[in-house]
Amino acid sequence: MNAVKQVHELGQSIWLDFIDRPLMNSGRLQQLIDEDGVRGITSNPAIFAKAITGGTDYDQDIRRLAQENDSNEAIFYQLAVTDIQQAADLFAPVYEDKVSGADGFVSLEVSPRLALDTDQTLEQARTLWQAVDRANVMIKIPGTKPGLPAIRQAIAEGININVTLLFSLERYEAVAEAYIAGLEDRLAAGQPIDQLASVASFFISRIDTLVDPMLIERGLAPLKGETAIALARQAYARYGRLFNSERFEKLAAQGATPQRLLWASTGTKDPAVSPVKYVEALIAPKTVNTVPMDTLTAYREAGQPAVRLSNHESESLQMLAQVKQAGIDLNAVAEQLEAEGIAKFNQPYDELLQAIDAQKQALTAGQENG
Repeated sequence: MNAVKQVHELGQSIWLDFIDRPLMNSGRLQQLIDEDGVRGITSNPAIFAKAITGGTDYDQDIRRLAQENDSNEAIFYQLAVTDIQQAADLFAPVYEDKVSGADGFVSLEVSPRLALDTDQTLEQARTLWQAVDRANVMIKIPGTKPGLPAIRQAIAEGININVTLLFSLERYEAVAEAYIAGLEDRLAAGQPIDQLASVASFFISRIDTLVDPMLIERGLAPLKGETAIALARQAYARYGRLFNSERFEKLAAQGATPQRLLWASTGTKDPAVSPVKYVEALIAPKTVNTVPMDTLTAYREAGQPAVRLSNHESESLQMLAQVKQAGIDLNAVAEQLEAEGIAKFNQPYDELLQAIDAQKQALTAGQENG
């Protein structure tokens, strides 16, 4: 069996961290669903920036929308919503053939400019949810402190949420609490909770990229590339405790599904490291791994699927204790990575809006010359 498909047999879902129109219109995405068992898609501002500025597939729509909208952001979201709807329709059979709330989801992110604004994040999450109008969409909200109340309220309103930009165990637990509390709020309001789904996206490779040089500097080179995996193991252990608790069991009795952990940023940045390192290390039941296209291809060719994340909690605790003893503050690391993550999404987002504006200007000039 295809190595990617085997991962699903072990209880983990592989989602693709990429979207564009050629992928969908060529039939390639359908092929990935059929042959690799890809179970969902995630997108972010950087992915859409590459899609929209990387070819001519969006030019005609930009020209049309420019005549109807003054706002570059409004044009972008109309383009994105169209793509997300198309992808959601392709994944509809996966969504419908499900353990309730499991797979077939397509994620669309609120503007990264709103990452520290609770009210505007919630407002845009509602707007995008209504615009896409698909049961199998997830709206991505960053798991910043201001994002937490927005996540809770969105869940209470029945909006599927993909919580993004998680780098610490403490923030992961706060996100799981927001999800559970949102379900409780919704149930208390007399609303059903059996169709809601959420994932908590823990970013992996960025942690090691920042921590590895610190480890080497402190004479701990053998621990290079292990911090993020140790944190993931701890997060998975906490996931097990949180969603097997008496508190959640009351919600599960009403049809609620656990908020699965999703491993994000699982491509490797170091060419000396196996491109499938984080896919191999993070296979565990009831989790999701969202992978870039090149990582998916590499895993199809070289993957050796086996459950590797479970039953290593004590080892990961020892490893993290060594990191702490070396004077590395992982909470400070997480804060830095969160700030950098927001900036890394804001930059391509701004470039994307500038590219749309340039196309609008070219259109206006063409009309004037005509």
